Amino acid sequence: MQRKPPILFLVAVVLAAFTAGVGCDKLRARDKLNKGVQAYKNAQFDQAIEDFKEAKQYDPSLTNAQLYLATAYASQYIPGAPSPENINNGEQAVTEFKNILDNDASNLSAIDGIGSILYNMGGTPFDASKLNDSKTYHEKHISIKPDDPEPYYWVGVIDWSLAYRANKDMREAYNKTSKKPLKETDPMPPALATQFATKEGSTVDEGISNLQKGISLRSDYDDAMAYLNLLYRQKADTETTPAARDADLQQADDLVDRVKAIKQKKANISPTQ
Repeated sequence: MQRKPPILFLVAVVLAAFTAGVGCDKLRARDKLNKGVQAYKNAQFDQAIEDFKEAKQYDPSLTNAQLYLATAYASQYIPGAPSPENINNGEQAVTEFKNILDNDASNLSAIDGIGSILYNMGGTPFDASKLNDSKTYHEKHISIKPDDPEPYYWVGVIDWSLAYRANKDMREAYNKTSKKPLKETDPMPPALATQFATKEGSTVDEGISNLQKGISLRSDYDDAMAYLNLLYRQKADTETTPAARDADLQQADDLVDRVKAIKQKKANISPTQ
């Protein structure tokens, strides 16, 4: 009569086999991740994407594989290129980053990744909804890490992009019916300035506030100062009196001088200092 193995023994054998299988899959995942990273560094993005996909399949908990996969898709995206493949790369990048956030809502790399790719997708061709979506992710970064100056900068950049486009469109519409066309540097007539202030005044003020915050956290943040200069010029177009407009333009000019001084100081500092 054949003796049957005890049930506990069978369970132990199954668990051991499962554990060994899981361990092998994790090793395969890391091997594929390393190969993908090497391909990515060599700009072999298609191969890198396939390696990262396999790493993710072997070990769905390997966050680095997910991050690299999303980043590889984002690297393939070319702003403004209309091909379905290109658009798919951008959308896949967003999807992969969002998959990470489903399990780790505070992952700053994924949050910043979505903010970045949406900004690129919304800039060319211009898409205000994508730019606003991008802004929400930079604001999420701020809510998690308020002492980081960079998300404040990106909110300011996006607000300038939105205000500048609205300004440009309003001037073009005005020029179609006006006997005296407005140049880009001309002040808006009071009625048009009021219209612009109603439409984009809060966006301009939000951008200014965020850039000022970024500069307060990084005193030599010359890129933020450059965009703050541009936003003050947008603010000048919301003003209905010459004095108020001149005050905004003076703040913009002062920032240009500050940026020049900071860049000169950085240029005079040797890399070893």
